[in-house]
Amino acid sequence: MLDERAFAETLASRVLYRDGLILVIDKPAGIAVHAGPGRGPNLEEGFAALRFGLPRPPALAHRLDRDTSGCLVLGRHAKALRRLGALFAAGRVEKTYWAIVEGEPPERDGRIETGLKKLALGGGWKIVIDGEGPRAITNYRVRGRESGRSWLELKPTTGRTHQLRVHCAALGAPVVGDPVYGRGGPRRMPGERTLLHARSIVLPLYPARPAIAVCAPVPTDMLGALLRLGYDPGQVSEDERSRG
Repeated sequence: MLDERAFAETLASRVLYRDGLILVIDKPAGIAVHAGPGRGPNLEEGFAALRFGLPRPPALAHRLDRDTSGCLVLGRHAKALRRLGALFAAGRVEKTYWAIVEGEPPERDGRIETGLKKLALGGGWKIVIDGEGPRAITNYRVRGRESGRSWLELKPTTGRTHQLRVHCAALGAPVVGDPVYGRGGPRRMPGERTLLHARSIVLPLYPARPAIAVCAPVPTDMLGALLRLGYDPGQVSEDERSRG
């Protein structure tokens, strides 16, 4: 059973950025952002701890998959949510993800653009590439390679469901631990998760001010693999330096 008080305190400690309109939190892996059909534990259950003096809890401005960790944006009230919704809809939010994948793409950097469509299956669904589906675009760069795995930096310019996971698989480099689009199928070891992290986000929220740039720390369950793939915590890239 979820310890609501402890969970709320933990969630409050994961705030990366806060102002009068928005919060950016470091979402932990392994928990859904909102209640699904199974009504299991979810982040929204702890949002009351993120009011910080306002009368109502914040609300989700976008979504991350259950397994995905990192930058998640919340609007603190209706006006903020409308402004954030317009930015996301217009493709003006810059999102950067890190993924550890099996194998490597055919090129060191590139762009994949496909149509994506939800396919109903017996008792569930998955996303498949379909030329008639809504367009999905992801730019990628290989940042490290070692022992049959790669570290990818992914910059989606659209926000389709499961977009990054499907695109990595289409490149011949599925995300490690992905039970739907990965090589191992649904069988995973206890505690294993899809190794995808929302590393940073840039929001041009205020017209007269610089864009808000936030960077989420590397989660502990990805750190060892990233170090083997060439990640150096002491060398922060220029695009991350401004994100703190």
